[in-house]
Amino acid sequence: MNVLIVHCHPEPQSLNGALSAIAVDILTTQGHRVEISDLYAEGFDAIEHPRHYRHRQDSQVFNALTEQRHAFEGEQLPEDVAREIQRLQQADLVMFQFPLWWHGPPAMLKGWFDRVMVYGGLYSGSRRYDRGRLKGKRAICAVTTGSPAEAFEPTGRAGDIVKLMYPLHCSLYYLGLEVLPPQLAFGIQGGGLAYQEEAAFRSHLESTKADWRARLDSLEGESTIPFSGWDDWDEHGRLGLRHPLRWR
Repeated sequence: MNVLIVHCHPEPQSLNGALSAIAVDILTTQGHRVEISDLYAEGFDAIEHPRHYRHRQDSQVFNALTEQRHAFEGEQLPEDVAREIQRLQQADLVMFQFPLWWHGPPAMLKGWFDRVMVYGGLYSGSRRYDRGRLKGKRAICAVTTGSPAEAFEPTGRAGDIVKLMYPLHCSLYYLGLEVLPPQLAFGIQGGGLAYQEEAAFRSHLESTKADWRARLDSLEGESTIPFSGWDDWDEHGRLGLRHPLRWR
């Protein structure tokens, strides 16, 4: 299996860095080929911008979707975007390692989606969801949070973690990927905020790493998150009242 780890954290010695290193170690030991897309280390430009397109279809008005499709069809995509697309196309499993910042992924990772998920290349009007171009591949998000798990329950102060993760999970499924339940590391305190004494926190970090190692040993056999597909929707893109997923 070819595995791509999209790593998004500015500090190599962070827990995120340790979790990516654990994934590399476990997966390569299992015989898989692992490649890392380290967005900060590689200096990925997260901002979609006219400067990325030297040969525009419309030189007067910048429309990102128009220029993405034009560049893809003309084999003139920016070098960093073409590199990331090639990595995605070679991968059987895509792993996203990142911290939850302001109730979502870091801007660097959001920008990676903005630029790399090229219209006309990785998706189109007819190639989305369960007909997406990346169908047959799987994805998983490995996420660290500052607040403890209780704060991310449906009535918790940090917001329901299921709802916070849904936009990213939906984006991955939009591309055709089958999405595994996320690996969540709660309560990774820092910046003066503390929910545990130092000794207990250090033990928590080691337990978090051990849990990730254990899951990686059995990841291939896990079931993915259920989503509805084209055959489930009416002409307006809605589930009918009798569809089971309407009532989950």
